[in-house]
This record gives sequence, structure tokens and C-alpha cells, in this order.
Amino acid sequence: MLTIGDRFPEFRMKGVVSNELSKAFQDFTQETDAGKWKVFYFYPKDFTFVCPTEIIGFDQSRDKFQDLNSVLYGVSTDSEFVHHAWRSSHPQLKEIHTPLLSDIKKDLSSQLGILDASEGVCFRATFIVDPEGIIRHVSVNDLPVGRSPEETLRILAALQTKELTPCNWKQGEDVLKAS
Repeated sequence: MLTIGDRFPEFRMKGVVSNELSKAFQDFTQETDAGKWKVFYFYPKDFTFVCPTEIIGFDQSRDKFQDLNSVLYGVSTDSEFVHHAWRSSHPQLKEIHTPLLSDIKKDLSSQLGILDASEGVCFRATFIVDPEGIIRHVSVNDLPVGRSPEETLRILAALQTKELTPCNWKQGEDVLKAS
């Protein structure tokens, strides 16, 4: 599995950005949103139970992520058409603003090393990537365990301080000073 300090792999994927079919699909690459921090949250598959809670949770925090010069990307190995069908039919997903990217060929997931061998889907992996394309945080959960967008925000803010941050540090609090 790729880890902290590794370069995030190059990619090209279709993403769903709208429920309106004529505007629904957009191409995404590592160059999209250049100069920003990127938070990729991989999830197993569409039309499931835990996944929408994460997508909705991350999307509800998108303004906080934007305030930290970052963008969110939800990613699974489902096709962009399945993403669109799910997003268009799920009452709460209809309102999201976060792109849902399709890694249908499993290229990015394989390069990152986050595919569950027995299920053939992504683990719940989160990658925080700095503006230079370097992975600065990785976390991976087993399939049934959802993530906390607030913890991801906390980690992103801590990384951006470039300082020592104690356990449970929150943005705005003092950092540690090495003496």
C-alpha cells in the first residue's frame, strides 16, 4: 500500500458532478484542482448502507474543507453511470456537491493497494494529498466501519500547521514547541 511521503499516482477518471444528465459527467486527473490539498475517500460500492452516511457527512463538511484550501473526492470502483443512478435516486445524495469518481478499471485502487481481495472493492481508505501530490495521511477502515469527516478535517488542519500538534488538537489551539 502506498503511504505517507509517496507520490499519489497519476489517474484519469470520470466523475459525477450533477444529477442533470447533460451536465452529470466530468473528467478528473491529478491536475484537476491543482494547487489545492486533496482528500480522497474511497468507499466500497454504491447502493449500500454505510457509504451514503460517509458521502453525506463529508459533503456536509465541504465548506470547512474548502476553508482549508482542499477539495473532496469520493471514489469507488462502480461506474459513473451507477454513481449517477444512485445519486439521482437517493433522497439525501441528490443534494451533494462532492464529485463521485469512478475507478471502474480499479487502476488507482490497485496502485494504492486498497482493494479487498475477497470482495474486489475498495476498503474505506482516506488519503490526504498535499498540493505537490505527496501523500501526507492515510487511514484504512474495514468494510463495515464508517469514518469521521471531523477527524479528517482535524488531521488536514494539523498537517497544514507544519508544527507539532498534540493528541486531540483542534484548529486554533496552541501547537507544541520543541525545546
